[in-house]
Amino acid sequence: MSRGRGLGKVSATDGVLALCQDDLVSTPTHRSGPGRPRLTEPLRPGATARAQILDAAAELFTTRGYASTSTRAIADAVGIRQPSLYHHFATKNDLLEALLIDTVTSALPVAEALLAVPPADADLAAARLHALALFDGRQLCGTRWNVGVLYLLPELRTPRFLPFQATRERLRQGYLRLGADVATRSDGPPEAGDLAFRLVESLVSMRADGLVTASSPPAVALACVRAAGWCGDPAALERASADLLDGIAS
Repeated sequence: MSRGRGLGKVSATDGVLALCQDDLVSTPTHRSGPGRPRLTEPLRPGATARAQILDAAAELFTTRGYASTSTRAIADAVGIRQPSLYHHFATKNDLLEALLIDTVTSALPVAEALLAVPPADADLAAARLHALALFDGRQLCGTRWNVGVLYLLPELRTPRFLPFQATRERLRQGYLRLGADVATRSDGPPEAGDLAFRLVESLVSMRADGLVTASSPPAVALACVRAAGWCGDPAALERASADLLDGIAS
């Protein structure tokens, strides 16, 4: 399993430089005289050095490959020294874990809020599942880099990434419960929640193939409730789903 380089021996000067990096990582301009280089615009988007490092890692992991990307390459892409990167992430695995957990954590509170809404009938049960699938799908399709393609890395099957697997499993359980409520009321298959979970994650592959459009997350969300056995009016479903998401956001 590929791991980030260790710190090894770092000089006192390097240590000070690593710990004194500005929160906003920027490129130094040409220094014509003595003193500190003047800072200009950052090389990457992000309000903090940590965010900029994650953006660089996401780009390199998804375009060059995880195994082929070194922490030095990530630091170079941000415009910082390698010891500065280690101040935020001790290993390359830590970077990967942070990126992956970010792909599911935003959907977790949405799933919990939807589960707190009593499913009075089959239509409301379907709207709850649709709302989660729509929100989750939009998140997967709307990020700057398609980090979801990293889900199939063999490294993720090792104990090191159990925290991510546990977080992803929490989201899956939300799908299972919401899907079961729809299937019970619509004579759908018992595995409806798992089908919905996998359908939403299929957007990652579609995005990698350049097939995702603005209509893809809504289409997949509708497919999720259809797979659970619900056969109602799609327009009414979309309105009810939007109302649920608006209520959660407010």
